[in-house]
Amino acid sequence: MRIGVLTGGGDCPGLNAVIRAVVRKGVEVHGHDFVGFRNGWKGPIEGLTKPLGLDEVEDILTRGGTILGSSRTNPYKVDGGVEAIKRTLAEEGVDALIAIGGEDTLGVAKKLTDDGVGVVGVPKTIDNDLNATDYTFGFDTAVHIATEAIDRLRTTAESHHRALVVEVMGRHAGWIALHSGLAGGANVILVPEKPFNVDQVVGWVERRFEREYAPIIVVAEGAMPEGGAEVLQTGEKDAFGHVRLGGVGTWLADEIAARTGKESRAVVLGHVQRGGTPTAYDRVLATRFGLQAVDAATDGEFGVMVALRGTDIVRVKLSEATESLKTVPSERYAEAEVFFG
Repeated sequence: MRIGVLTGGGDCPGLNAVIRAVVRKGVEVHGHDFVGFRNGWKGPIEGLTKPLGLDEVEDILTRGGTILGSSRTNPYKVDGGVEAIKRTLAEEGVDALIAIGGEDTLGVAKKLTDDGVGVVGVPKTIDNDLNATDYTFGFDTAVHIATEAIDRLRTTAESHHRALVVEVMGRHAGWIALHSGLAGGANVILVPEKPFNVDQVVGWVERRFEREYAPIIVVAEGAMPEGGAEVLQTGEKDAFGHVRLGGVGTWLADEIAARTGKESRAVVLGHVQRGGTPTAYDRVLATRFGLQAVDAATDGEFGVMVALRGTDIVRVKLSEATESLKTVPSERYAEAEVFFG
C-alpha cells in the first residue's frame, strides 16, 4: 500500500512526531510505502512531493514545525483543485492520504472523502478547538510556553508596579488563555466565549493595585469587549475565510492606563507559541495519533479522524470532528473567575 502524508494549516509542535510514527509503523509493521506532499493541500494539487522513508524521519521527533512544510491552501477555492488532487494521487500510485491538521485541513479531508478520496485525519491545533477529541497535540506545548512567559513577565511587572496584558492565541476558543492564565496565576483571564466588561476588568486591576501587587491580565486574541468587535490586524481573509486577529491586548492596556492612571504594557506572544520543540506530553500524544492513523489507513477505514478519549485513542467520523468548534464551556470559565482580582 502506498500512502501520502501532508500537514496543513498553521505549524504546530508535534507534527514531525506524527510523521515519524506513521512512517515507522507503516514501513516496519505493515510494509507500506510513503510519499510526502509538501506545503499542505498545495502539494497534491501541484504535484509537490518529498521522499518519506525511514531515513527521512530518523531524527525529527524533537523538532518543531513540519519537515513537509504547510500552507492554508483550500483546494475547493482553487479552479480544478479537487480534480488535480485526484490526478496527482493516481500518478503517484497513492492508495490513501493521511492529513494532519486543524478544522480547515480536516474540513477539506471530509469533503474529499465525500468525493471519493480515501483520507484519514489527525487532529492538530494549538488552540485545542477540534471537536470529538479531548486534546489535540500542540496545545500542551503552547500552554507551557505561554505560562513560562507569564511567569517571567510577573517579575518585571512587580518590579515596575505596572499592569501587564499578555495576549495569547485563540481566535474563537479561549483554551490557551484559560489554561495558561490559571497555571500562571493571572488576575484576569479574557476569552472569546464571554465578552468582557471593561469597567469590571478595571475594577479587578485596581483591587490588585490596592493590595500593592501588579496585575497580570491574559487575553485571547479573539476576546471582545461587550458591545464591541474583534480587533483586526488586517481586513484581508485567507482561503478559508479567516481574518487576521491581533491587537486586543494593546487596546486593553491603553484602556487600563487611561482609566486607572497606572502604567500598563501589552505583550503579544504571537507565533512564539507555535514554535520550538514539543513537550514530552505532545510528543507522546502525537506519536500515538500517528500509530493509530496508519492502522486506520491500513484497514481502509477512511473519513475518520483519530482522537483522544480519556486515555484511549479512538476513531471518530471527520464530520463529527469538524461540524463545530470546541469552545470553553461557561462552567469551566466560572472556575477561573474565583481567582480574578
